[in-house]
Amino acid sequence: MRAVVQRVASASVEVEGRMVSEIGPGLLVLVGLHESDVESDAEYICRKVLNMRLFPNEKTGKAWDQSVVQRNYGVLLVSQFTLYGILKGNKPDFHVAMPPQRAKPFYDSLVDRFRRSYNADAIKDGIFGAMMKVNLVNDGPVTMQLDSSQSTKNNCGATNEEQNIDNVTE
Repeated sequence: MRAVVQRVASASVEVEGRMVSEIGPGLLVLVGLHESDVESDAEYICRKVLNMRLFPNEKTGKAWDQSVVQRNYGVLLVSQFTLYGILKGNKPDFHVAMPPQRAKPFYDSLVDRFRRSYNADAIKDGIFGAMMKVNLVNDGPVTMQLDSSQSTKNNCGATNEEQNIDNVTE
């Protein structure tokens, strides 16, 4: 699983001219699902995103000191299969992205995991599979990329046993 995390002053998602979700300060998280993702990938991404220290501590003046949870900020999750796109010549190829029929329930369970792990009202999301307009006001800008398991996604020919050995979480 891949997540592109942006610290935002605000972010929103619009579908067919209608606002479907919005947050004030917090994190916009673009989520790409790999065809080999499992629940441990979702757990890793959820834990890392909620605990990333991307916000300053205004009391101590320390930069990079507080998480979205400590600040009680919002999280806007947006499914984006193109995060696993590769170019074949000039044409994008998405063959390693999780197919939509498997990705939708997996993504829904990821959103539920975030809601259970934090404050359900602070977690927003777009509409899976829809053409979305994502609006954001970057704060910084601060952008981080997380991959749940570099080795699993890069070793497409590796056996499951080899992948499990390399699938280490913090």
